[in-house]
Amino acid sequence: MLENTIAAIGPLDEPAMTAARQLQARLTKPAGSLGALEELSVRLAGLAGSCPPPVPDQAAVAIFAGDHGVHAQRVSPWPQEVTGQMVANFLAGGAVVNAFARQAGASVTVIDVGVAGPLPVADPTDLDTPDGVPGPEAPRLISTPIRAGTRDMTVTAAMTRQEARTAVEVGIANAGKLVDAGAGILLTGDMGIANTTPAAALIAAFTGVDAAAATGRGTGVDDPTYQHKIEVVRAALRRHTPDPADPLGVLAAVGGLEHAALAGFVLGAAARRVPVLLDGVIAVSAALAAAAFAPDSVAAMVAGHRSAEPGATVALRRLGLTPLIDLGLRLGEGTGALLALPVVTGAVRVLHEVATFDSAGVAEK
Repeated sequence: MLENTIAAIGPLDEPAMTAARQLQARLTKPAGSLGALEELSVRLAGLAGSCPPPVPDQAAVAIFAGDHGVHAQRVSPWPQEVTGQMVANFLAGGAVVNAFARQAGASVTVIDVGVAGPLPVADPTDLDTPDGVPGPEAPRLISTPIRAGTRDMTVTAAMTRQEARTAVEVGIANAGKLVDAGAGILLTGDMGIANTTPAAALIAAFTGVDAAAATGRGTGVDDPTYQHKIEVVRAALRRHTPDPADPLGVLAAVGGLEHAALAGFVLGAAARRVPVLLDGVIAVSAALAAAAFAPDSVAAMVAGHRSAEPGATVALRRLGLTPLIDLGLRLGEGTGALLALPVVTGAVRVLHEVATFDSAGVAEK
């Protein structure tokens, strides 16, 4: 599945992008007055291969959840049990991501790829709602656990290569399911206590920056814990010396199950020519892996926001992506991506609904 998905990912469609730029120039507004939204609309036209591109009016959030062996190194003040408890909260509709999803009319699907603790029983019918997509009022759990959390990456590889591959392919498969069910845009979500530590390791491994530049405070650790967290990331990188040219190896050595699944989710979206709206530091660390697998997958990525985690800015710079909003968010779950969703939709609606100078009878300068 992984190789076939990578083979299906291609560059943006240049004729569609040219048509979108020409259309932007004819709309009843000064050229360039919509700033970054204009180039976003052009890029989405290139992704879809049509001008205007489809309006992304059926959005699907996928929250990949997993636990982390590196939690044993005391990199987070939160107990590991919170991962499973928050999954239950997502399913009950009580988390911030649920509130934002209801506001946006987006569906929420939670995919367990490696939660260590007990979870609610997954619905065996998977996506069986009338239109095939769970609604914002009815989040759905898909249970595909690969192992009960990763191993401690400071002691041994977090995953085997096969476990990492399986997680990537879970992400690909779920992207395909959501697109087949009608989703026009996919949004990344994540849940995993201590998951900013492997995210920092992934960012350092793929970009070459020092661990200090890639590591943030995550769930709000104090100064001593923050310095310890940086040293934990450094120790993992020294132990494994991951090769950025081998993305599966990097994910296996220092990644998380949800990071690997998110990388696959991004690849799956790119293969289907559907935009994927990235959330915070977990998502962009996974996006680096996706780009290492298939450089053209970056064409499908839209950076929803700039996380307050410093590694997010490092990763976005490497990917060449400019975030749509910057509100100092660092929650994860998919919250920042959901807040950015109307911006993406608005960029596309301009091409569909704004009159041209000729059609409106408006004089040009």
